[in-house]
Amino acid sequence: MSGYWVVAFYVAATVVGLLQFLRLRDRRLLPLVGAFALSAAAHAQTDWFVARRLHFAVGLCGLLLLGLLSWRRPA
Repeated sequence: MSGYWVVAFYVAATVVGLLQFLRLRDRRLLPLVGAFALSAAAHAQTDWFVARRLHFAVGLCGLLLLGLLSWRRPA
């Protein structure tokens, strides 16, 4: 039963992230929203092999976000 709370948390974080994206129009929020959505999907899985692939995709979203945040535009 406690697994549902984790999924609900990640779904709520996804909704809040999407609302922030719509408000700010900052594309750097999209990998974060993707990470939250993939985390919700991973925690909802009963098959570990599917969940492992989804967690790997969450890590890729994190690396993409790191790249977007550390990239600087030329002045």
